[in-house]
Amino acid sequence: MARYTGAVCKLCRREGMKLFLKGERCYKDKCGFEKKPYAPGQHGQARKKLSDYGTQMREKQKVKRLYGVLEKQFRRYFDKATRMQGITGENLLQLLERRLDNIVYRAGFAGSRKEARQMVGHGHFLVDGKPVNIPSFLIKAGHIVSVCEKSRENSRIKECVDTAEGRGVSEWISLDKGAYKASVHRLPARDDIGYEIQEHLIVELYSK
Repeated sequence: MARYTGAVCKLCRREGMKLFLKGERCYKDKCGFEKKPYAPGQHGQARKKLSDYGTQMREKQKVKRLYGVLEKQFRRYFDKATRMQGITGENLLQLLERRLDNIVYRAGFAGSRKEARQMVGHGHFLVDGKPVNIPSFLIKAGHIVSVCEKSRENSRIKECVDTAEGRGVSEWISLDKGAYKASVHRLPARDDIGYEIQEHLIVELYSK
């Protein structure tokens, strides 16, 4: 499977915002975006005026990188969002938020979405008591995501759970630290996303 293997801090700098791709490091002074809050490259500090197409493309790239999704899969999410009732842009973000790897990250079981995706792939989590190792598995309201019994002694998972409240747990997810369990009591609303995203630009880009 194709994946990005370059310096992830450059992605944040390119998009002009923190994408929280390196977990705890992003909350510290060592964060690459804090040190160099401008685009990477020789001409990164130069002011550039983007065309309408360039602005739409940058917004799409930002969301793809934020959730760790490649182009083909992202396009499938968009096509599905257009077939759903409601506003297409908000539907798209909700689908991305409902991914199992994102739920694991939002609940505080992992320090970043990349780490959450790896943990899910290694079979550390259950959904309603059944093992699921597919990061793109879509969670529904009422689902309970829990850590496997054998994985509760995993030092990294324990560390992440202990520091989850400091990073903040999404309001639409209830975390039971003692039981290593997260309950999704409702689907995320647009205000729950918490990132500066102009999803209408993505809709405009794909609608051309």
